Amino acid sequence: MGIRSFAVDHLPAALTGLPGFGGSGTAVDKPGDHANNSAAASFAALTSRLDYLSKADIKRVREAYKFADEAHLGQFRASGVPYITHPIAVAGLCAEWKLDAQAIMAALMHDAMEDCGITKAELVERFGTATADLVDGLTKLDKLQFSTREESQAESFRKMLLAMARDVRVILIKLADRLHNMRTMAAMAANKRQRIARETLEIYAPIAHRLGLNQTYRELQELSFEHLNPWRHAALAKALQRARGYRRDIVERVRGDVLKAFAGAKLKVDVTGREKTLYSIYRKMREKHAGFAQVNDIFGFRIVVPQLYDCYLALGVLHQLYKPVPGRFKDYIAIPKANGYQSLHTTLVSPLGTPVEFQIRTEPMHAVAEKGIAAHWLYKVDGKGDQVGEAQRLGARWLQSLLDIQDETRDATEFLEHVKIDLFPDAVYVFTPKSKILALPRGATPVDFAYAIHSDVGDHCVAATVNGEPVGLRTELRSGDVVEVITAPGARPNPGWLNFVRTGRARSKIRHYLKNLEQEESQALGEKLLTQALRAEGLRMPSADPGDEAAVALWAQLSRWAGARNRADLLIDIGLGRKIATIVAKRLAQLMVEQGVRPDAVTLSMGLYGSDEGVPHQGQGLVVVDGSEGASVQLAPCCKPIPGDHIVGYLGRGEGLMVHTGDCSIGRRLFERDREHWMQVEWAEELTRPFETGVQVLLKNGKGVLARVAQAVSQAEADITHIDMGDERAGETAELRLSLSVRDRLHLADVLRTLKRSPAVLRAHRIKP
Repeated sequence: MGIRSFAVDHLPAALTGLPGFGGSGTAVDKPGDHANNSAAASFAALTSRLDYLSKADIKRVREAYKFADEAHLGQFRASGVPYITHPIAVAGLCAEWKLDAQAIMAALMHDAMEDCGITKAELVERFGTATADLVDGLTKLDKLQFSTREESQAESFRKMLLAMARDVRVILIKLADRLHNMRTMAAMAANKRQRIARETLEIYAPIAHRLGLNQTYRELQELSFEHLNPWRHAALAKALQRARGYRRDIVERVRGDVLKAFAGAKLKVDVTGREKTLYSIYRKMREKHAGFAQVNDIFGFRIVVPQLYDCYLALGVLHQLYKPVPGRFKDYIAIPKANGYQSLHTTLVSPLGTPVEFQIRTEPMHAVAEKGIAAHWLYKVDGKGDQVGEAQRLGARWLQSLLDIQDETRDATEFLEHVKIDLFPDAVYVFTPKSKILALPRGATPVDFAYAIHSDVGDHCVAATVNGEPVGLRTELRSGDVVEVITAPGARPNPGWLNFVRTGRARSKIRHYLKNLEQEESQALGEKLLTQALRAEGLRMPSADPGDEAAVALWAQLSRWAGARNRADLLIDIGLGRKIATIVAKRLAQLMVEQGVRPDAVTLSMGLYGSDEGVPHQGQGLVVVDGSEGASVQLAPCCKPIPGDHIVGYLGRGEGLMVHTGDCSIGRRLFERDREHWMQVEWAEELTRPFETGVQVLLKNGKGVLARVAQAVSQAEADITHIDMGDERAGETAELRLSLSVRDRLHLADVLRTLKRSPAVLRAHRIKP
């Protein structure tokens, strides 16, 4: 909900008041005795927080501190304080989560590799592999060359997130680092503050929420809001301060009533006042287009009870005390949120008629609610409650999904896009037919559900039912829906699914499948084009057998010349039009002649006068179109060729082969500009499917004319796949643009004749660009 205790100041103090822990230490301009004393005092404050570690562990942490202190000697923060105060503050925040000695050591040295030139090998030698891996996972990739800042940032995020998927301590240290940086950003330039605040709001705060670190999540949001919109933040802070004064009486009265009710029920509880953060109030105002005065539920109460069943007893006491608001009760204990959060939420009407929200939970639930996955370290000795284990399982499931997405995504920017999609705080909870609960982001569809079950289910999904009723695959799921996916062995992912899927897992799996499919088809097309171009040189294609050493060496030499990694990549480049088959064939022929291979007259005549099927025809009839084309061969959407049309192929750079009609004006313009990428294409004798084309119909407007047009098309045994009536209001005449599915030109001519015979139709003709 974005709430905090009344007792806490606007920004939680955490480590404020200690130099280097919140920005209240004395700033210094140059190194000196005072600076050394300041750092020493900061480390002394840190060791007082490490009482949960053994003496041996504290000794190791002290060694890491000395190492970091020497590495950062002479470095200062923008505010003027010694740089070492920052790693100490980060380690202090990690100590609040009771992280182990390795994590505290990594927190102290987290900038050593990046800023001080320390190598991973040095860290392994001094502090062990585990600590060195943590530091390496936190180190950005600034030393590599990237074409853009965004690409560099995306690759750094990918490295960090994958390190986090292997060891969650990486992200906990990173979040502590970001939190301290956000608290002490005042000395930075305004544009840098804005950039860091936006990045925090878009990525780090949602990650904190996804891992259940709600206290960190709320503070990161609040600080980002303060730096991004300082004027709005200040105005809301003043308004909230005034509201506190106005509502103090009602809050105290409600608190008194609640304590009295629980005392009467002999139920031991801890009642704490809560308040929404300024950012959550601002977001609600924007979502509801409301002013501050219209946001009623600014204040609320948290009830912490001893046992799980006491939560429901407490709910009964509250509902007897005040009337509940219908539709505002949520049971996150029975169905936890995706990040492991558990509580009962209910909104009651106070004596003055204002709504007041109550959250009811146990102590372990409260630990998970505030610390999320970090509660594992808080409770791992005591082992209190199953809630901690549940948070761990849900967190681990999401971290594993990062590794799954990585397997399908090699591009860092695309990986980051998938991860951002998965950082939705809102979720819907749906059921499998066997009553297993799945949490999906709001707006998720049956396709997302299918991929959440298993990638094979998603890949072969053809239909779905929700609550026993058939639905479309783009249907948005709602909490409580029972979803069943229907699969077919021959089905495969549809590129159109990318327009509506909401989970990063589904998106990455679909893209991975389509990319592999496109590469397979492009490789087959490239091989065909190179084979026929080589025939024109009088040579046969060299063997692809890995056991043929001469052929392997030949392909390696050709690939190096073409700038490709291997034979397969070279053929894919040819199939996608990035390389021209005739040019590659001439180089390959030259290399083969150097190896002693001589041109063959029979092969040369096949290249000039024959095709693969042995049907003689003049020129290079390179590609045969039968309707089974995929990503590598496509029919141009501008002219929509159908069998019977004279067709030509344009091998676009990186786009595969695009087939145009011979009289297409767009195709002619491309031909004038780029003649070497054109080739002859022809229709196959046996076609595998009908083809789509556009028809424009002018008709007399009247009752039932659309039905008569549809009847005429059906009578001619064609299908209407799309109707466009335009935005203009129909007068005496109306114009329709139909997309029709036909077999060939003869079938289209028959459809047009049938349409023209209809009394309602004035004109009907095929649409051409």
